[in-house]
Amino acid sequence: QVQLVESGGGLVQPGGSLSLSCAVSGFTFSSYGMTWVRQAPGKGLEWVSWISAYADYTGYADSVSGRFTISRDNAKNTLYLQMNSLKPEDTGVYYCNTYIYKDYWGQGIQVTVSS
Repeated sequence: QVQLVESGGGLVQPGGSLSLSCAVSGFTFSSYGMTWVRQAPGKGLEWVSWISAYADYTGYADSVSGRFTISRDNAKNTLYLQMNSLKPEDTGVYYCNTYIYKDYWGQGIQVTVSS
C-alpha cells in the first residue's frame, strides 16, 4: 500500500535551517508529482511547495519562496524540503502528499521555530 513517512523535523532558532525528508513506498514514485503541506497551530492546511515527477517543475507559496527548496531523488524514492532562514511563523506540522486517484498523506512531522 502507499506509504509516506516524514522525518527531519525538530526545534530550531529563527534564522536557522532544517531539512525534511519523505520516504515513500507502494507506488511508482517517479511517476507522480509530490507536495509539501503544513498546518500551523490552530490553523488550517497551507500548501507549501510542489514538484513534478521528474523535478522539471517546482512551485512555492509566496510565504516560503526564496527560503525553501523542494527536491526529490527518484532512485531513493525520497522527497526533500530544505528550509532556510526559518521564521516563527513557519512553525507547524509538515506533511508530504501525493494524489493517486485520491490524496495520500504522511503522518506529519513537527517543525518548531523559536528562540
